[in-house]
This record gives sequence, C-alpha cells and structure tokens, in this order.
Amino acid sequence: QVQLLESGGGLVQARDSLRLSCAASGRTFSSFTMAWFRQAPGKEREFVAGITRTGGTHYADSVKGRFTISRDNTKNMVYLQMNSLKPEDTAVYYCARSLILGTPQTVPQAYDRWGQGTQVTVSS
Repeated sequence: QVQLLESGGGLVQARDSLRLSCAASGRTFSSFTMAWFRQAPGKEREFVAGITRTGGTHYADSVKGRFTISRDNTKNMVYLQMNSLKPEDTAVYYCARSLILGTPQTVPQAYDRWGQGTQVTVSS
C-alpha cells in the first residue's frame, strides 16, 4: 500500500524560503499525478500545486510565481520549493496522490492517498 511522508516544515519569517519533501513508497509512484494541498485552522483544505507524471505543473493563483513543485521519479520524491513566504501561507501542508491521470485536479476528492502533513508557520 502506498504511503506518503512529508518533511521540511517549520517556523520561518515572512519573505523566507522553505522546501518541503514528500517521500512515497510503492513501485508505481512514477505513474501518478501528485499534488500539495494545505489547510489552515478553521479553513477547508485547498489545492496548492500539482505535477503530472511527466512534469507538467499547475498552481493555485495565490502561490503562482512563488512556489515550485517538482518530482524525482527515480527517488519516489515530490518537492515544494516555497519562496517569498507570507503569513497567509501558514498551514499544514499535505502531499497527495491523484486518482486521475493527467492535469492535476484541484479538489481533495480527486486524491486517494495522503500524508500526515507538515506544519508551516510564517511569522510577520
């Protein structure tokens, strides 16, 4: 069974950078679209960025130009490079595997495997 494990979260100041990592188990990792979501206290889980098996990417408008998603299929890893962080980026960040191939979907219902999350806190 596929398992996802996020790491790299922490407490940073506004305008700092962080790189999140997601390690996936399973030999079929490279076949799936993957994504990052986030959830702030009292808010719904929201799409951040997604990447197809061949490297095509899609971003939420709120992070476009600041965040970059990437993957290394040889290592079963997905990354989220976050630059110019803002206090409103504070949330628990989750890695997820999509049920649907191709263009990353932006709704959580399209994803069937989730990590436990990693906390990102951005202070002003």
